Amino acid sequence: MNHTRRIGVTAVAVLAALAGSPGLAQAQQPPQPAPLTVNADNPLPPGWRVTGTATARELVWRSDRRVPVGDARVEFHADGRLLGVPKAGDDGHTFRLALGTATPLKGLQVLAAGVRLDAPADNAGTQPRNSAAAARPPARLPANSVDPGRPGTYGTATGEYDLDPVKLPGFAQPVEMRAVVVAPRGATGKRPVALFLHGRHATCFKPGGTEDDVTIDWPCSPGTQPIPSYKGYLRDQKLLASQGYVTVSISANGVNGQDGDVEDAGAQARSSLVRRHLATWAGWAAHPGTAPAAVPDAAAADLSRVLLVGHSRGGEGVNRAAMDSLYPPPAAQDGYRGPVRWKIRGTVLIGPTIFGQNPVADVPSTTILPGCDGDVSDLQGEVYTDGTRGVSRGTALHSSVYVVGANHNFFNTEWTPGTSQAPSFDDFYDDPDSPPDPVCAPGARTRLTPGQQHRAGATYIAAAARLFVAGDDRVRPLLDGTGRRAPSADPARVLTHAVGARRTGGFLPDTPVKVTGGRLCSAVDPDPAVACLAPDTKGSSPHFASWQTEKETGRRAVAMKWSAPGTATTVRPAAPRSLSGAASLALRVFVPPNTTGTKLDVAVTDSAGRRAKLGRVRVDGLPGSERTASYWARELRVPLTAATRAGLDLKHVKSLELTPRSRSGKAWLMDAWGWAPGTPAVRPTALPRVDIGRLTVEEGDSGTRTYRVPVQVSGHGSGKVRFSVLDPETGRAKDKLVTVRPGSTPIDVPVVVKGDTRIGYDKQQDLVAKAVRGAVVGSYLGGVTALNDDPAPEITVTPVTDRVTEGGTLTWRLTLSEPADLEISQPIQVVAVIEGAELSTKDVDPQWLMDYSGDVPDPERPLSRAHLWVWTGIPAGATTADFTVPTVKDRLAEPTESIRLVLTDDNAHPLPDHPALTGTVEDTP
Repeated sequence: MNHTRRIGVTAVAVLAALAGSPGLAQAQQPPQPAPLTVNADNPLPPGWRVTGTATARELVWRSDRRVPVGDARVEFHADGRLLGVPKAGDDGHTFRLALGTATPLKGLQVLAAGVRLDAPADNAGTQPRNSAAAARPPARLPANSVDPGRPGTYGTATGEYDLDPVKLPGFAQPVEMRAVVVAPRGATGKRPVALFLHGRHATCFKPGGTEDDVTIDWPCSPGTQPIPSYKGYLRDQKLLASQGYVTVSISANGVNGQDGDVEDAGAQARSSLVRRHLATWAGWAAHPGTAPAAVPDAAAADLSRVLLVGHSRGGEGVNRAAMDSLYPPPAAQDGYRGPVRWKIRGTVLIGPTIFGQNPVADVPSTTILPGCDGDVSDLQGEVYTDGTRGVSRGTALHSSVYVVGANHNFFNTEWTPGTSQAPSFDDFYDDPDSPPDPVCAPGARTRLTPGQQHRAGATYIAAAARLFVAGDDRVRPLLDGTGRRAPSADPARVLTHAVGARRTGGFLPDTPVKVTGGRLCSAVDPDPAVACLAPDTKGSSPHFASWQTEKETGRRAVAMKWSAPGTATTVRPAAPRSLSGAASLALRVFVPPNTTGTKLDVAVTDSAGRRAKLGRVRVDGLPGSERTASYWARELRVPLTAATRAGLDLKHVKSLELTPRSRSGKAWLMDAWGWAPGTPAVRPTALPRVDIGRLTVEEGDSGTRTYRVPVQVSGHGSGKVRFSVLDPETGRAKDKLVTVRPGSTPIDVPVVVKGDTRIGYDKQQDLVAKAVRGAVVGSYLGGVTALNDDPAPEITVTPVTDRVTEGGTLTWRLTLSEPADLEISQPIQVVAVIEGAELSTKDVDPQWLMDYSGDVPDPERPLSRAHLWVWTGIPAGATTADFTVPTVKDRLAEPTESIRLVLTDDNAHPLPDHPALTGTVEDTP
């Protein structure tokens, strides 16, 4: 018996009638159709699509869950290389990246600070986790003689100022000049200054709303208010103010709302904003009485003693402000061009980003690394310590402070649930469908509460202020790896290591060394044979945070692995090192997380062959899981007294020897130094500064032109900078170590642009730079971009086979008026037929439907209700491509059915000059 199936006009009419009710109309309307790539031979992973045509093509990824605004950069990668930084949509789910080259879209990944966002199961517990029993807090350290976390003797006064907003280069909207001030009451004389800069957070919220009402707009739209992130450090400010500091916390919502439009993610703009505030305070100090009445003790500020405190991208901002204060940036990119009437004595960087990996070597720094950071989760801020080695004099102390169990957000009370005005969250996201993280889940033995974390942060900010600004060397053991604790930070477990100050004679794997018994490994390298950590390592290392290139020259460590005790690893520098004047040898060594009891004997040999065993050290791993960056070096010290007794020439030490005494294990040596107590005075060195620019040109219609990447060198002296030219097709870097001098052209990167009249991709050549010795790098990324200036060819569509019997294939041919140098994609949308019966989802090949709609709808419905918006690609160099609709044969008696197609623009609007196309399918006779 034949069954009759009728679907089409009747069903459409019913739906139209239902739509007469506003509520039902909303319920029945399909979501915005999602365009899909038609290359079935190389389908994109779920969540990915390519939209747009010709040079307007974009790679789009949509997350299943909302990605909150944070400080880590969301990046698209393909086959292990960086494609670019996408723009986030207002919905918090969608990210778009313009496709400027003919890059194969294979091995796509979305990363933020090294963590996959498009495959949360890889990071959120589907793999076996370390046992909760293994995640034990480190042993409590002895108390320091001085505790900077204790309040001082002054009362405090709080006020605010809100000045005229300022225009900053590259930003369309002015940026606010707003701050909250907490100052000591009754303090005499001029008082040192601590300036705070918050990080990249959402900018606007709707009072009484949910997290879906939070945006990163600027200025805020009607009905919403600015999120007061700058008020999130009031506890820290009050502690410092009680100790005699004038504290200022500035607002940077105007930067956060616009930093996605600039290449350096807003570092230069944040620097300009910081220095504008400092200039304002310098003016008030010079002219007492000119400050707003609401600002307490404004004229009492001593701008010759300034501490800058930056959280997340604010950390990178204050680092750049310290650099710009010593080495002025190019005027065209700077938002402050006045005199420098202040002196920055040090910086505190809380969970900071360092996209440029360009720390300021001659300004002391303390970097707070939150062990449960779920935002800047690779703890790339470690580069503020590691990246200063060998760059300048080495007298500035650069300290890393690892806070076990701290997350990213809770250092700011306005980013903390329960204390914030706007909706806020714990950035260490734990997948509710997976076992809780043994280290960082709320309630874990090693996880801090918000109050405990903030108290620890305030204590170590105050420690840096007391050391860098007040010059109190008694607090140095809290910061320099000596292994002391501040009781005010209890119960937090806080570990430190450092470089600089009175460290000399470094054994650095980054410099030419010979290693026996172990291996020199590369911090950033895709080759597992040379990489320091294997690709399947559970967890990561802050020391190996990646940069702009998939493989980085010059960043190395010494890897050791043993299955029995007794085999020494020996490190021999190219030239003997001097440990003269040192009291101890300080080593920075890490072992796998959650391991205990690794023991190493330490020995040195001088140029005359005399050898001395200095002692034995023990190192334990940090609490860690596969979601934490816990491969972090502990500072270990052994006295040099044995070497002195053995008569070694400490001015000429030719080798360092590490001999495992544990049964088996792994360890990595970051460096070793001669160490002596004390904090020397820091004198900044006159250094050359490198800034790379971006030149944008049009390709033209004919002829060949050669352009060069603009590189500017200013300042004084000469230094070494490593430049890397990035291949636009593969992303691989070609490195060159260059001596830079002011006024010179340090590296010539010619970009040849050939004019034509055929549409093609923009041509882009990128150049990045990193200081190696005796230099600083400001704008680290630039290049030449040649814009395509040719229109897209005209496209027409003609039927090849537009009437078939069921089981046949409907075919239309797309034809270009001329070939193109890139793939031309034309969107085609299936729309409702005007009369007669419409093909349904049961009338076409189900695999075709799955390829083009991402689903086989159930129950059956007209094709126009299946959200079919398909991008058909005409390959580069070709002029035609076919769009096909394969139908299926069934046993049902049906009327003649049809499908109706329209060509659309990128927003699914029908093209006005292209008539609709109709295909007809007749029932099997």
